[in-house]
Amino acid sequence: MNPREIIRKKRDGGQLSRQELEFFIKSYLASGVADYQMSAFLMACYFRGMDLDETTALTEVMLRSGAVVDLSSVPGTKVDKHSTGGVGDKVSLILAPMVAACGVPVPMISGRGLGHTGGTLDKLESIPGFRTNLSIQEYRAAIGEVGAVMAGQTAEIVPADMKMYALRDVTATVESVPLIAGSIMSKKLAEGIDALVLDVKVGRGAFMKTEADAVELAKTLIGIGKSFDKKVIGFLTDMSQPLGYAVGNWLEVKESLDCLKGRDVPDLMEITYLLGGAMLMLGGKATSIEEGTGLCRRAIESGTALDKFMQIVRRQGGDVSYLEDFRKYPASKFMIEIRSPSAGDIDNVDALELGLAAIMLGAGRMTLEDGIDPKAGIVLRKKAGDAVEIGEPLAALFTDSESAAKEARPRVERAFSIATEPSVFPRLIHSMVDDRGVHPWPVVNARK
Repeated sequence: MNPREIIRKKRDGGQLSRQELEFFIKSYLASGVADYQMSAFLMACYFRGMDLDETTALTEVMLRSGAVVDLSSVPGTKVDKHSTGGVGDKVSLILAPMVAACGVPVPMISGRGLGHTGGTLDKLESIPGFRTNLSIQEYRAAIGEVGAVMAGQTAEIVPADMKMYALRDVTATVESVPLIAGSIMSKKLAEGIDALVLDVKVGRGAFMKTEADAVELAKTLIGIGKSFDKKVIGFLTDMSQPLGYAVGNWLEVKESLDCLKGRDVPDLMEITYLLGGAMLMLGGKATSIEEGTGLCRRAIESGTALDKFMQIVRRQGGDVSYLEDFRKYPASKFMIEIRSPSAGDIDNVDALELGLAAIMLGAGRMTLEDGIDPKAGIVLRKKAGDAVEIGEPLAALFTDSESAAKEARPRVERAFSIATEPSVFPRLIHSMVDDRGVHPWPVVNARK
């Protein structure tokens, strides 16, 4: 075998064997395959695709490129959640402690924000002192002691993915279902899970813009999970407008804390309860998603979910005094309100535009090397379906850069569409996907 022939075979639409994939990726890690050859391979995969057998083999080779965490010493069925990413998606911060408070261990390896979507690690690291760079030993100890851990990928876990993803980002090969699926599932399988719940976002603010693409990704992820004897179910959820009201790292931490204290943010909590109910069902603590959802609600109402979040923060070095008194946190130098130019109903709030505006304000990064301002971001005052009068606030911008605020302002203004007649909104939860197919999900309540 040689790298050039493997690239040629995939370029011409051939199916690669596990042995060929193993040779190519191992050679890449050992510097026997150059970056330009891996880039050519990734582009061939982007255009030619991979079937499920190939994608599963790719996942296994990537998984075996590093350590696989053994959590057999932790009692119970270990269940994680993965979101494909969106704007204002702070679900993990509420979900992990909520599910752990109900008795299901949650091992969670998360990522950083890139592009217009936010990252769980950036949100957690906005809490002073919070450590996400845990060793495998620290990771295992934390979940054993607290019942949940929220950490980042280390060099020990799936090193092939770390190198390949960096190339995918700069070679325009990110939008490939097999490459996405291999990246996601290799990391999830490496973290020691028994089961996984997927939140596959669909819409303008999501990575998957169409429902067909989202279904394809969900089915591929579920198929890989089945090959590894893991229980996996997924939900397609809407990302045409931001989830919740806050967009930006510390702002999203604050909103998450408010929700853990019992504040009802309808769209955010509907998805959080649904995913939590599914995790409890897979974890054996509930006989159905509905029963699991009820247990999750009680964990919020009783305060046990909030207590668990504080335990996680303390265990990973975070200073909970900032969570107990938000006034301790440094304030942004500038707060600019965006006001409505007309009266009517909010027809749409463009998640992509707001995600890009948040980056301009300092809340995100366009490359992995960029720094971020944890205070920066946007807080929505109105969402789709809300009535608005002339001059009423639509959003507030937070930043330390006055010039950034001036640049971002028109983008935020464009994100709000105001209509004079009632609008029909996309369903918040589109469907459930499992190994039996796609199942439409009933509407639970009005979207906000």
